[in-house]
Amino acid sequence: MKPNPQLQKFIEPYDQGIQKLTLELRTFITEIVPEASELIWDNYNAVAIAYSKSEKLKDAFCHIALYSKHVNFGFNRGTELTNKGIKLEGKGKLIRHVSLKDFESLQKQEIKKMILEAVQISEKINPKLITKENTPKSIVMSISEKKIRPIKK
Repeated sequence: MKPNPQLQKFIEPYDQGIQKLTLELRTFITEIVPEASELIWDNYNAVAIAYSKSEKLKDAFCHIALYSKHVNFGFNRGTELTNKGIKLEGKGKLIRHVSLKDFESLQKQEIKKMILEAVQISEKINPKLITKENTPKSIVMSISEKKIRPIKK
């Protein structure tokens, strides 16, 4: 799936390393779950990209959030993962993440196992995702007018 043309515009204000890491993570996820759609938010404090087997955030299994000095690779229902190959951070009810500064530091085999489990959790919650034929899309969900994150000058 090709990224929405606006995605490159949204990530342009970030450091080259953050841009590169984001695109590498995007490729990593879409190669593991090629039927996943990409839901993009150009938010107030970060660019956020969720991956879902539908076009709804509630079905998302993982996400990427860009910050000025790192990228969070997260699981939307991270507290429910049984495969704890990697220590995830977070204090919320469901979401957990790992902070990354480069793709090389990602424990790819462990994260891949966790992604596949996260997809199963998502499908268990919404069984229609298993049988639904999904044409993956890259969709901009919203664009915040006001931003405190890096912006293009």
